[in-house]
Amino acid sequence: MDGDGRTRVQAGSRGRGRAPRKRGWFRWILLLVLGCVLASVLQVLVLRFVDPPFSAFMAERQLSAWAHGDWSGIAYQWRDLGAISPSLPLAVVAAEDQNFPVHNGFDFKAIEKARASNLRGHKVRGASTISQQVAKNLFLWSGRSWVRKGIEAWYTVLIEAFWPKHRILEMYVNIAEFGDGVYGAQAASRTFFGINSSQLTPAQSARLAAVLPSPRRYDAGRPGPYVQRRTHGIQRQMRHLGPRGDLP
Repeated sequence: MDGDGRTRVQAGSRGRGRAPRKRGWFRWILLLVLGCVLASVLQVLVLRFVDPPFSAFMAERQLSAWAHGDWSGIAYQWRDLGAISPSLPLAVVAAEDQNFPVHNGFDFKAIEKARASNLRGHKVRGASTISQQVAKNLFLWSGRSWVRKGIEAWYTVLIEAFWPKHRILEMYVNIAEFGDGVYGAQAASRTFFGINSSQLTPAQSARLAAVLPSPRRYDAGRPGPYVQRRTHGIQRQMRHLGPRGDLP
C-alpha cells in the first residue's frame, strides 16, 4: 500500500507541475501576439505621417542583389502627392484598382471574378487592391504563403483604418517598382523620361502604369507591343474615369 500510495502522490505531483508550465507558455504566446499586434499598429500610425526611407520589398531586393555580387543601389526618391503629376495616380487606379475610391481595402467582386476565371483555366492577374499592394510592399516579404497573405490582410485593414485614401495613393506611387531597381514616381520619371514626376504627361503616366504587372520584364522607356497596347487601354480607362476619377 505504501508503494501504491507513493506512486499516486508522485503522479499527482507531476500533474500539478505540468499545469503551471502550460499556463506559462500560453501567457508568453499571448504576450508575443499582443506585442506583434501593437507593433504593427504603431508602424502604420507612424507611417501615416512619416515618409519611409525604404520599403521591406526594396530591402529584400537589395539584399538579394548584394548576395549575388551586384553592388549597384536602387533608384528611389520620395515625392509628396502634390509634387507628382495628377495623371499618374489616375493612371495607376485605371490600371490596377478602379474601385479604389470606394472599397475598404478589399475588392470582393474582383476577387470572385479572378477566382472564377482561374477555375475555368484562364490565366489572370490577381485581384489585389492598391491598399493590399501597399501593405505587401511596405511591410512584408515576397511569397505566396497563407501566413503572408494573412498578415497582408491584417496590415490592409490597419492601413484603411488609419490612413486616408490620399495617403494610401501617395505611398503606392512612391514605393511601386516601375523598373528593375527603380522605385516611385520621381525615380521612374528621371530614369525613363529625363523629367521630374510633376511633368509627366497622361501618356507617360499610362506607360508607367502599364509596366506595373512585371516591371523587370517590361521597359517604360522602350515599350514593346504589349506595353504600347496596354498603355492605350489605360488611357481609354483614364478618360472614362474623368480628369480626377473621384480620387482624394
